[in-house]
Amino acid sequence: MTRSDLATRGCALTTKDVHEAAARAWAEIRSGAARGGKAVLSLPEDEFWSVPDFTAFKPDFAQERLGWKLSSLYSVSSTHGGVKIIGANAFNRSLGLPRSTSTFILLDKFTLRPIAILDETALSADRTGTYASLVAEACLARGTASCVYLVGAGPVAQSVIRSLAFSCADRIEQIFVRARRLENARALAIALSGEVKIPLVPVDDNRTMRCCSLVVTASNAREPVFADEDLAQEATTLHLGGNEAPEDYLKRVFRTGLMVCDDLQTVSRRNSQSIALHFSSRGLSLETIGPLIGIRELANPAPWYEDNAGPTCVTCVGLPMLDLFVAQASFDKYCRAHAGSEVARTCPI
Repeated sequence: MTRSDLATRGCALTTKDVHEAAARAWAEIRSGAARGGKAVLSLPEDEFWSVPDFTAFKPDFAQERLGWKLSSLYSVSSTHGGVKIIGANAFNRSLGLPRSTSTFILLDKFTLRPIAILDETALSADRTGTYASLVAEACLARGTASCVYLVGAGPVAQSVIRSLAFSCADRIEQIFVRARRLENARALAIALSGEVKIPLVPVDDNRTMRCCSLVVTASNAREPVFADEDLAQEATTLHLGGNEAPEDYLKRVFRTGLMVCDDLQTVSRRNSQSIALHFSSRGLSLETIGPLIGIRELANPAPWYEDNAGPTCVTCVGLPMLDLFVAQASFDKYCRAHAGSEVARTCPI
């Protein structure tokens, strides 16, 4: 089932559908009914750039990680199981392809036999965008309009904007968008201007970051994308990419604020984001140290956010259970649209 197949049949998930699927996922994650894991095979960039056909493009990626990797995300819910297979390489964009392609195999939980195969490339970005809603709903004050700063202009950044417009439009005055190239930020703002009511303002530096209550990073940068002094003192940051946050900022949050992961074990073992690298570069493990120093988890049933607790830094690696629930939602919507047909008689809904 491809995205175009679902759209043609009127079965594509809306932003509302994705948020409802994510809410069901978090309920089962926190109750223990949904669980899963992630395996990643990262490939060395030197091997890629040693191929003669690719060598000439290397300077174009001086500031960006290739993120060349093969990943498998596996999970079960109360009714289904599933495996998402992801092939990723930033170079793909040079070929006019998505940076990553996701294929989801949806399984019946009890027999663990496949019942559907979905192209989940776009839905992967959509489910990641719901993290912005989850964080903004907790951190942005009701009854006031705040500014948001977004780093990135790819599919995840698009989903972040759509998610914030869906869940928190009344709390957001404007969203500043910065990308590696200003023209990319402008293109994103133009593409979504007719779809979302929140003003989107392309910028080419971090000067407006200091007036923002929420900063979302969704980049593939090799190094941190802001300095600690760029931020408002009690701003919330949400990191959805790689090594995007500087050491001095992380240390300030440890001293005076809240540090949060979606799942400590998963972020630690992936070891690609700033908080995990902060510990692994010292020969330590986030998974081991995190509980000892009070790092909180979105996956934990206990409340993760405290108002007036200083700066808040949230790092999310993307839990496989979220993918499972959006795949379930896609499959169920497809089956409902074909009620009475042959395919409906095979759909366990």
